[in-house]
Amino acid sequence: MALYSEKVMDHFRNPRNVGIIEDANAVGEVGNAKCGDIMKMYMKIEDDIVKDVKFETFGCGSAIASSSMATELIKGQPLSEVKKLTNEAVAEALDGLPGYKMHCSVLAEEAIKSALDNYYENQE
Repeated sequence: MALYSEKVMDHFRNPRNVGIIEDANAVGEVGNAKCGDIMKMYMKIEDDIVKDVKFETFGCGSAIASSSMATELIKGQPLSEVKKLTNEAVAEALDGLPGYKMHCSVLAEEAIKSALDNYYENQE
């Protein structure tokens, strides 16, 4: 059996939504000191909907694939749904990650939550 699913390899080789949103109104950055991965999420939120989302990730293939898939899962979604996204849902959408790489999907979830925290802080 292959170590990584075809979906993981596809999102690693052809990541979706890579880059920066200059006028983002939600930005979150997280890192994992243990493995050195750093993930930054940019969102443009309008009327409580994620109109656009992009990411920058410095990390392994699983971190890049998790970032890419996470952006695909939340793009166009209402914030009420985005808040519910779990790392398990990201891993499942990638047809699984090896156990020792699950922290990459956790990082994607945390980056989204960090961006949402930033968005709500700016709304006050």
